Amino acid sequence: MKITAIETILYSTGVVVHAGRIAWLWVRVHTDTGVVGLGETFPSGEAERAIVEKHLARVLLGQDPRDIERLWQDMYLAISFPGWAGAEMRAMSALDIALWDLAGRAAGEPVWRMLGGKCRDRIRTYNTCYDHVYDFNTDAGALAQDLLASGIQAMKIWPFDRAALRNRGQHLTRDDMEEGLAPVRQIHETVGDAMEIAMEFHGYWNLPSAVKIARALEPYNIMWLEEALPQDNAESYARLARQVRQPLCLSERLMTRYGYRELLENGAPQFIMPDIAWCGGFTEARKIAALADTYFLPICPHNCGGPIQHAASIHLAAHVPNLFILESVRRHYLKEYVGLVNDTMPAENGFIPAPHTPGHGMELDPAVFERDDVEVRRITV
Repeated sequence: MKITAIETILYSTGVVVHAGRIAWLWVRVHTDTGVVGLGETFPSGEAERAIVEKHLARVLLGQDPRDIERLWQDMYLAISFPGWAGAEMRAMSALDIALWDLAGRAAGEPVWRMLGGKCRDRIRTYNTCYDHVYDFNTDAGALAQDLLASGIQAMKIWPFDRAALRNRGQHLTRDDMEEGLAPVRQIHETVGDAMEIAMEFHGYWNLPSAVKIARALEPYNIMWLEEALPQDNAESYARLARQVRQPLCLSERLMTRYGYRELLENGAPQFIMPDIAWCGGFTEARKIAALADTYFLPICPHNCGGPIQHAASIHLAAHVPNLFILESVRRHYLKEYVGLVNDTMPAENGFIPAPHTPGHGMELDPAVFERDDVEVRRITV
């Protein structure tokens, strides 16, 4: 089996998140046997496409796609000259996901089987509240009730972001604190401890402000504090961990196992959050999970992109022994993914079933290729 073509599919509409509109890049790896693998990354589709087309396609064309470990190392070498963390690793991640999907389809097995089998039949999930029904800033209690009715018992919100952006993350006024605490209080008053609350901060705050917020949150059922500081200084996270009571969850912005090494060694996080579409694909995400497991730490994969990342994250979560919980966004699988793929893989009573179809089980709808907001390009041998 040989790789004969690499296809890039830029979906410019993507979704709107806290940082604005983000684009999805899908890649398809074609072979001389007709088997095709599908991968994805985001949020800067044009930049990631350029890396695929100018640096990585030539590494893969003509190669056996089943030699995934060797191809990962060859791609890593090809992007190492300017530095690998950024669009380079995101592009690599998309291609690696596609290679594992292709291998599974060729073998007639789901990706979790190709990785070594599954540790669970269904994956517990929490909802990240980019919601299409309720705004957590104003209707957090109703949102919590609605999620609980569907079986989801944990939710992630970021009510302190507005103050962080106003103040550049350098200080909080009394009013800022009240604004950030209001949705948390509303959840607690509406459903009590039935709903766990993950607090997302998007890396906006300095250390003293993060400590101040954490201490104000102590009366509530906080599952973790996520990215309260920028990801650039692991020692600062160790200092934060020593000053707060809640566990820290870190960090989807880190890439490859090397990016997680210092955090694991300094003991700051209690939850490790790799993003399979950013950190290096299946090949590297499973190594990050194994490295975390060496320290008896669970992983909570970041899963806030498109439908292919969603499918890949489910297979990773089904496989690894040290899963705590998987992120998902109900707005995505109930709304945004509809019409793009054959199966949106929704949560069912708070869990996502492990798929049993070959590969990761997600395919683009043929209508996608006719959309005005989709641009397809192809590189061949």
